[in-house]
Amino acid sequence: MEIILLQDVDNVGSKHDVVSVKDGHGRNYLIPQKLAIVANKGNRARLEDMKKQEASREAKMLGHYEQIAASLKDVVLKIGAKAGTTGKIFGSVTNAQLAQALKEQFNVEIERRKIVLPDEVKTIGSYTAVLHLHPQVETQLQFEVVQE
Repeated sequence: MEIILLQDVDNVGSKHDVVSVKDGHGRNYLIPQKLAIVANKGNRARLEDMKKQEASREAKMLGHYEQIAASLKDVVLKIGAKAGTTGKIFGSVTNAQLAQALKEQFNVEIERRKIVLPDEVKTIGSYTAVLHLHPQVETQLQFEVVQE
């Protein structure tokens, strides 16, 4: 079954991609959850309009994303974690935790999917994450994992 994705879906594809999925996955999950629509002739014709509308929306947001990138350039985000005596934390730091900490500490809301972490953050220390705010705006975020 071919579908048009309306949102980014992990392990399937990006927004506005035309992908082929198993019939059951498309009918029982993606379409009812409004993550995708069937890629029939009419919807394929609407796809270009959807892409144009999304591009104009993103163009309007470009200035906002550049301001966010500039404001986060020289800041260090602090993430508290429980750790053992060797400095190894229980669990790991996730992009969702970084998004929550950004909101709490700097009042900046960034979708967790736009935050890319280095491999796995499992010890106390300083790290750098990459923020993909816009195709033209990418910045680095310094964060420090400290023991609670």
